[in-house]
Amino acid sequence: MNIILRHADAGDYDFCRNLYFAENDWILEALGLDRAAHEALFPELWKVSEVRLIVPGGKEIGWLQIESQPDRLFLSQIYIVRSSQRHGIGTEVLRRVIAEAAAAHLPLKLDVAKINPALRLYQRLGFQITSEEQHKFNLTLEPGT
Repeated sequence: MNIILRHADAGDYDFCRNLYFAENDWILEALGLDRAAHEALFPELWKVSEVRLIVPGGKEIGWLQIESQPDRLFLSQIYIVRSSQRHGIGTEVLRRVIAEAAAAHLPLKLDVAKINPALRLYQRLGFQITSEEQHKFNLTLEPGT
């Protein structure tokens, strides 16, 4: 699968923001979370230096954000437009991120809403639930697993 993970620039902000809310609105609503609070927080959480755009065939269809820390990689965001979901793109992108973490000998961590069907994908790829919060699971994939 020919997927480019292009480093973001400031011009990608609107695409990322729009996709974030397009894919999260149902979760925010189902969990009774305040969308306005999420909108206010998004500019602080979106860090252009950590963001890559998912580009198969020359068109941006998603984005991910990886925070590199001395003791782990943290996949803080990954979103793919609905029409491109369930085509193996997310799996391929996650396998690349897993390979990056393994090459650095670091665990890969992420959080997922408990009601998000992506949880099954993460578990299929070897992530384990290590803790939980009110609305989300914290998952870890240790290097070499």
